[in-house]
Amino acid sequence: MMMLRDRDAPVTVEGLIFRVYGYDHPEDAYFCDLEYAPEAIYRSEEPRAIRVGPWGRFYKFYADGGLRFVEERYPQYTIWHKAMHRRLVGVHEHQIMEVHKPDERLQEIIREPQDPLMEEVVELLDLIAEHSTLRPRDFGVFGSLLHNFHSPRHSDIDLTIYGVKALKELRETLNTLYSMGPLRNEFESWTPEMPPYHWRFRLYPKSDYGWYQRRKLIYGVYESRSLKRIVKVEFEPVRLWSEVRNEYPEMERIRQLGMVEAWFRVLSDEEAGFMPAIYPIEVERIGCEVDPGDVRRIVSYVEEFRLQLFEGERGYVRGILEEVEGRSGVFYQITLSRCPDYYGQVLRLVEQPFEAI
Repeated sequence: MMMLRDRDAPVTVEGLIFRVYGYDHPEDAYFCDLEYAPEAIYRSEEPRAIRVGPWGRFYKFYADGGLRFVEERYPQYTIWHKAMHRRLVGVHEHQIMEVHKPDERLQEIIREPQDPLMEEVVELLDLIAEHSTLRPRDFGVFGSLLHNFHSPRHSDIDLTIYGVKALKELRETLNTLYSMGPLRNEFESWTPEMPPYHWRFRLYPKSDYGWYQRRKLIYGVYESRSLKRIVKVEFEPVRLWSEVRNEYPEMERIRQLGMVEAWFRVLSDEEAGFMPAIYPIEVERIGCEVDPGDVRRIVSYVEEFRLQLFEGERGYVRGILEEVEGRSGVFYQITLSRCPDYYGQVLRLVEQPFEAI
């Protein structure tokens, strides 16, 4: 039986490169995002989408492009979600020809760095190791480095960090390193005139974005002397195998009850960095008739809202209220995910007493 987790990348016979999405999957199958397609079956007019590797030219999908491509061209790469009663993008084990794994790829790079960008990866990990107990086994690579699409002249360094404990130590270490150089917080001097340029969230002002991103600490910039340029560095939290708990078999039904807003206190931030980001909460006020005590957690699949809040903080959320029926009973959760009112969702800090939204 194959074992995959978030950020592992199954590849199909057509050369489609997927990314495993989260940790909750049916037996012998994995829910995924479609990330790249070979030029032979897909082309994009988006200049930034082009990727070139040892296997030829590929194009990256953005937003819901991969979802639409699968629905229109390759519906065999969808899986029935029994609790949600709908099909989602994914692959069955028998459809997987090979898998690119971040941790294994990083070890290949460390053993034999083949270009200056790979050498910078090794140097960066050495820098982190000098100031912490973290070691290369705690990391992996994703993005262009994982698939050998990278360019030493232009590519970023995208690293995975494995486990709750390692993530905590990494954030503490980065906080120290950012004050020393050559590693700096990417959002230290960010202004609203900088990317992302197309900001569409209605309840999350772009002016607040930099503050939230800065305190997450997982986005840095590295001053590379050998490359003679600034390299962006991102650390993507992924669970250790010992931390993975597949909730899919336990879920009997997930019923969406519509958009809701709630004010709450965060009980724990241990799972806030992963995909999905999970925030156990104590609801103090909610805009519907559900008993606040029955709302157990916020579950966010929206990239912008990972590590958005921390333990003990009070927040405001607008998302989809879901009734979850499982083997151990019924509870409610508020989910932030791809939906018709995607940009009307929000998760943010509020003052106490609660401010008006």
